[in-house]
Amino acid sequence: MSKFNIFVATEEHLEYVDVVLNAIAEAAKVRGTGIAKRSPEYIQKKMEERKAILALHKGEFAGFCYIETWGHDKFVANSGLIVVDKFRANGLAKAIKSKAFELSRERYPQAKIFGLTTGLAVMKINSDLGYRPVTFSELTDDEQFWKGCQSCVNYDILVRTERKHCLCTGMLFDPMKATQANGKKTLNMLSRLRDAVRKSDGKIGKTLKSLTALF
Repeated sequence: MSKFNIFVATEEHLEYVDVVLNAIAEAAKVRGTGIAKRSPEYIQKKMEERKAILALHKGEFAGFCYIETWGHDKFVANSGLIVVDKFRANGLAKAIKSKAFELSRERYPQAKIFGLTTGLAVMKINSDLGYRPVTFSELTDDEQFWKGCQSCVNYDILVRTERKHCLCTGMLFDPMKATQANGKKTLNMLSRLRDAVRKSDGKIGKTLKSLTALF
């Protein structure tokens, strides 16, 4: 992964706007499934706001992703993930997605992070980051977000089902639930450590008993 430069884009990288848009358009044709179209102004704004992740290989465009807030910053979407075909199978998609996730957590630590995807690979990446599949009702109810789906070829499905489901799978990372889950894991680990200490003998056992007495 060291051969790729993955970073938060700024106004210094506006030269890549058209390249990003072309890559998204080509990916939509190949997949035959929905990728919401974005205008040059939209991608430019993302870079200027430092809400876009850009991946380069020796200066050549390799991948992209951006973040957007909804519902008064209560939700953050990581969207527009794209990797150029010749750079696939290098773990680049996961690296870009992880960088976008990191940026989201840094700028909006209390927000729920979500995404819509039809790709199994992206679902796996999301799952590794702590996302879980959810119904659309658990995602943002911000109408502006859902209007963004209008440019998708599958939008009619979303309308017919009254926004209950579509070809995309909704996935959500809830920081509150993640914190609670980590707390339970820590308590379970300490509990197992105490049990092991009670069964131990000798100097090592005495040392461990002294340490666990602190918890």
